[in-house]
Amino acid sequence: MPDSDFKPKLGRIRDGGRSKSLRNASRVLEQAGKAGGRRRWSSGNTLRLGPQRGLASGALAAAGLVAPGSRRAIVKARYTKLAGGAAHLRYILRDGITRDGQSGQLYDANGDDASGREFLGRSEGDPHQFRFIIAAEDSERLADLKPMIRDLMSQVEADLGVKLDWVAVDHFNTGHPHTHVVLRGKDADGRDLILARQYISHGIRSRVQELVTLELGPETHLERMRKLVNEVGQERMTRLDYGIRAQAEDNVLALSATHEADPTRHAMRQGRLKTLEGLGLAEERYPGVWVLDAELEPKLRRLGERADTFKAMDRALAAAGIERGAGQLAVFEKGDRRTPVVGRVVGVGLVDEITDRQYVVVDGVDGRVHYAELGRRASDTAPGKDMIVSLAADRLGGRPQAATRIEVLSPGTPHHPSVSPN
Repeated sequence: MPDSDFKPKLGRIRDGGRSKSLRNASRVLEQAGKAGGRRRWSSGNTLRLGPQRGLASGALAAAGLVAPGSRRAIVKARYTKLAGGAAHLRYILRDGITRDGQSGQLYDANGDDASGREFLGRSEGDPHQFRFIIAAEDSERLADLKPMIRDLMSQVEADLGVKLDWVAVDHFNTGHPHTHVVLRGKDADGRDLILARQYISHGIRSRVQELVTLELGPETHLERMRKLVNEVGQERMTRLDYGIRAQAEDNVLALSATHEADPTRHAMRQGRLKTLEGLGLAEERYPGVWVLDAELEPKLRRLGERADTFKAMDRALAAAGIERGAGQLAVFEKGDRRTPVVGRVVGVGLVDEITDRQYVVVDGVDGRVHYAELGRRASDTAPGKDMIVSLAADRLGGRPQAATRIEVLSPGTPHHPSVSPN
């Protein structure tokens, strides 16, 4: 063919479908906003998509679409009635949450010394309150979490097209530094603040991932491999487990090195399967053919929760200067126990800081240390350290309840959280 006969057709380079999927996500959110986009939480409270003018900028974030190499983040959210707002602030400002073990200090968009009392005063009459726990996977590498949180809330305002009223406090009392954000149920103009459930569950997390990736740079292949190697022996649900489960058919996985493009990943999957085998959650029936437990995920999640429970007990005992062997630690089983446990309270904390569910650690007269969940309790009924208490299964109609019944036998020298919301 002569060169002169070649006539290239110029035009925009297409991306093979990705931009189409993004446009579709934007259109869905836009139409849902125009129609009111009514969605329901399990509690029955109606949530609608946010102001229409904010949907265009926040559509991709709400769809949970992030760039490859983005660093991971976890965002827990709760939508609640305002009752208990002061108690929640006291809990998240309690002693021992800063790097030097002191009580926390609220901050907001304007400064590092926000007043919780003034925030609660502005919140009177709000129909609800939003609570978030924001934890970036690599947050320990950030010298200060405040700039990221302020940038995040500024981006949320841009996505929604409204001015927000919020306070936050950073926690460093766990292996992963994280931040509690409390957001008013009204915007700065006094209008009810309605957030899209999709934006709450995906959009805010995407914004956190963008910000921490911008600060620390994209996650490298070496970092990703190191994190996966650390997951091989963990007794909780991991990314390796999600990959193994996705490859399995009817809980049967045929693992072959000859079909694995990355030998390192193959070795990690093999190691993870050996760990699962040791936990009784997988069995190698034939060489390279594994049968997975049908309840792999819920069982691993329960194992992770149990590990967190024993870590909480270890922290309480260390703070009280008490030494106990692993065989002397016990979780109070509400369904099986009929004889109450009597002992001294050595630790009190929150099972889930976003729902304010409490736990207690009791050094029992039976020589064992018991951990028991108490559910949500008013601050004036919460047990204090050094109280002598009795733990018993709380039953209704013969069935155990979600929380344990606790009775104070002697007040001792109780130490209730005394931090005021400023």
